[in-house]
Amino acid sequence: VQLQASGGGLVQPEGSLRLSCAASGGTLDSYAIGWFRQAPGKEREGVSFISSTESTTSYADSVKDRFTITRDDAKSTVYLQMNSLKPEDTAVYYCAASKLYWGLRDGRAMYWGQGTQVTVSS
Repeated sequence: VQLQASGGGLVQPEGSLRLSCAASGGTLDSYAIGWFRQAPGKEREGVSFISSTESTTSYADSVKDRFTITRDDAKSTVYLQMNSLKPEDTAVYYCAASKLYWGLRDGRAMYWGQGTQVTVSS
C-alpha cells in the first residue's frame, strides 16, 4: 500500500484546510490511519487517529474540537478537516497506516505517506 497525503497549503489564522490521505496499490479498509505532524526543530507528534471500523477516533489535546478525522473506504481515503487553524499548527503533516490502532498511536506504522506542508500565517 502506498499513501499519498495532499491538501496542505498556506492559510491565515482561523482558516480551514482539509487534508487527504489516499491509498494506492491496496485498500485502507483494514487499516487504522493516523495523522502526524512535525514542525521545524520539534519532534514528530500524533495529531489524530481513526480505527479501521471508525468506532474509535482520538485527537491530540492541542487539536481537539478543531480537527476532525473521517474515512471513506469506498475511496480508500482518510480526511483530516482542520478548522480554526493557529500558527502553531504549522508543520509537515504525514499520514500513516497500521493494522494495529494502538500501535499506530505509538508511532509504529506499516506505511507512511510523504508529507504535506501546512503553513498558518497572516
